[in-house]
Amino acid sequence: MRKRFLPFFLAFLLWSTVFAGCSTQKEAATDSSGNQDQTSYNANSSGIDSEKTDDATDSGNDSTPSGGQTDPDADVPTVYMTTDISPEGLTAVYEALGWTPTGRVAVKLSTGEPPASNYLDPKLIKDVVEAVGGTIVECNTAYGGSRSETAMHYQVAEDHGFTDIADFQILDEDGSMTLPVEGGSVLTENYVGAAFADYDSYLVLSHFKGHSMAGYGGAIKNISIGLGSSKGKAWIHSGGTGGSMWGGEQDAFLEAMAEAGKSVSDYLGNGERIAYINVMNRLSIDCDCDGNPAEPDMHDIGILASTDPVALDQACIDLVYAQKDGDGASLVQRIESRNGLHTLEHAEKIGLGSRAYDLVNIEE
Repeated sequence: MRKRFLPFFLAFLLWSTVFAGCSTQKEAATDSSGNQDQTSYNANSSGIDSEKTDDATDSGNDSTPSGGQTDPDADVPTVYMTTDISPEGLTAVYEALGWTPTGRVAVKLSTGEPPASNYLDPKLIKDVVEAVGGTIVECNTAYGGSRSETAMHYQVAEDHGFTDIADFQILDEDGSMTLPVEGGSVLTENYVGAAFADYDSYLVLSHFKGHSMAGYGGAIKNISIGLGSSKGKAWIHSGGTGGSMWGGEQDAFLEAMAEAGKSVSDYLGNGERIAYINVMNRLSIDCDCDGNPAEPDMHDIGILASTDPVALDQACIDLVYAQKDGDGASLVQRIESRNGLHTLEHAEKIGLGSRAYDLVNIEE
């Protein structure tokens, strides 16, 4: 059964925030009085559809930020979904894509910062990784912690069970390679791990969640910050200025993520040799780069997949906003307080993908 999402138009007010780094510079989710962080902007819109509108209104999330589309005959990307968060569900939603990798296949994911981050369970992804014959790949961090040095990072991958299910490689253990950025406003080049080009196709497995700097983390973050070498991560965080990772201009950082992601997609056959899966469980306001994330205050939603990373992330955002009874209010606030939707706006503007999409529940 297909569900088409209608358009919503965002009206953003002035954004302000206080930065903190991932993992070693974790930002508290509450202020000293125990209240959620208050910095936010408002987006005016209606609901997703008649059912979703009621859900969003019930939760108080009346600012659902959907890209949507109105013409039922328009050609928009498809996002496939299942509520079955299991190896079988992940396999089914991957197969629904009809995407076939070629050559040597990399499976990009986050290994997760110790001791207690919400990285993807190796048992959940094992069947799909084996089905594509993939090597799991990651890059080192740029902010300290247990994954900033290659030897330690390999140990984390082993400790978290990823080396038990597939070969594993740190792409930037030998430094960086440069990808050109076409049509960007803040970047002209992007730095990924030197071994990035050793693989012909990429399957991107992302745990969808919040993020202390980007607002949310999904497919776009995984192919930008995630595939960035240590040098590349710092470059994106600084908005392409080479300055501080933590004190730069926020929208420049968000735009740099979109532009870095587009450079990756362009390199991989203009998106032909890359596909994306987002797992919407353990929906904390904190990223998997945080070793001690806040406990989620919302239920698990499902697994979504697409060959369009913008459509995929937009669909996940819309599902978070559509929850009822206040479920996910803190995640919505985290997204808005960081102006996180601007990443999607800019990604669509520069041609990385479409915020309009068809959502297909493969169980219906």
